[in-house]
Amino acid sequence: MNRQEKQVLTDRKFEIENLSDLNHQFEYQSPDDLLLWGAEHFGNTIVLGTGFGPSGVVLIHKITKLQLPIKIFCLDTNLLFKETYSLWDKIEDRFDIRIESVSPILTLEGQAKRHKEELWKTDPDKCCYLRKVLPLQKYLSNKKAWITGLRRSQSEMRKDVGKIEWDPGNKVYKLNPLATWTQEEVWEYIEKNDLPYNPLHDEGYPSIGCIPCTEPSTDQSERSGRWKNLEKTECGIHLPSLKNKLK
Repeated sequence: MNRQEKQVLTDRKFEIENLSDLNHQFEYQSPDDLLLWGAEHFGNTIVLGTGFGPSGVVLIHKITKLQLPIKIFCLDTNLLFKETYSLWDKIEDRFDIRIESVSPILTLEGQAKRHKEELWKTDPDKCCYLRKVLPLQKYLSNKKAWITGLRRSQSEMRKDVGKIEWDPGNKVYKLNPLATWTQEEVWEYIEKNDLPYNPLHDEGYPSIGCIPCTEPSTDQSERSGRWKNLEKTECGIHLPSLKNKLK
């Protein structure tokens, strides 16, 4: 058995024997406790992924406040709103940090030539796979864990999110420090700490992703306004089944 195979067995043992206990341990602990544990346990192999939503802004603030050496990245599809890019700049300036841009292999022009013009209209799952899922897989290939802003109250699909999960698609652990937080708690934290946020939220956008697949909504759901008139509610980075389906 080579070194890599031994490491896989070690990781799997951690997953099977301790994941349930760890979730029980952190279920009622603060997000700070889980962030501190993640930084200590995974060292420089843990990262935070953000699309600059309210939850992501909260986590960026907590990581910088705790002075944790956790790298932060954003999946830049090249289709984000100008308000999102502006917020990106504001956060970097506010906290004196640099957030890594993770981009698709294909440019928008290259994607149009190889597949279809405006692929998001005819096959949004394929578009998300090319512009988000694949770049994430590549970026996490040498990481052991990533932190997300997933919360149980965001949608029906996310209602069972654990504090610590095994991500089979990316073969890393996924930490969700805000899993138990409500939308109200997130915004209270932002207001209390005077944190910047995307102004599109004030214009009726509950959730903000790529320009072609995001619009205002009067629906109270936090994920509404994405992929109008489609059953699709997730881009795929949190759905292992989509990763496998589109390979």
